Amino acid sequence: MPIATGVPVAGDAPASPRLAKREGRSPRDMALSLLVLMVPIVLLLAFYRVVLGGDEPLTVDPASSLQLASKEFTVLAPTGLNSDWRVTAATFKRETGGATLRIGYVGPGDDPVQLVESTVPADTLVPAEVGKEGKRTGAYRAETGTWLVYSGRPEETALILTEAGRTVLIIGKTDQSTLEKVASSLK
Repeated sequence: MPIATGVPVAGDAPASPRLAKREGRSPRDMALSLLVLMVPIVLLLAFYRVVLGGDEPLTVDPASSLQLASKEFTVLAPTGLNSDWRVTAATFKRETGGATLRIGYVGPGDDPVQLVESTVPADTLVPAEVGKEGKRTGAYRAETGTWLVYSGRPEETALILTEAGRTVLIIGKTDQSTLEKVASSLK
């Protein structure tokens, strides 16, 4: 007669527990669980985009950068651009060889445009901003002077105004008429 020790003996296989049909997870249960998770996510996303304006670019006030730059050189500032134009970045930096003001805009159609004004020599500044492969493609005449039109990096166009002691560039991935609108607004 075997003695019961509580230790399984080799050859004794424990019975594997099986779940009854209703005890397992069905595809329907998983779909309902996902739905419960997705509803709040969709509601939060809709609130962010509609109420909080989540798709709108962040805007900044360029006044302090313009004021700092005006101490170094005469600044051409855009005036008369409508509310479709939003300032998204504004920086002023003193560097060896000069000082540079950069103002980033998002224009109508959400096209990015950057205004660069600098005392860095044009033969250094233009290749750095437009790219070494930049080529002159024309000219544009405005109240501020004659702007040279350049094709720069892929899909970019630039308007360049060079004066004694200052170079002004308007660069963007947009059509030339949009850049000309910015150039015409500079006073």
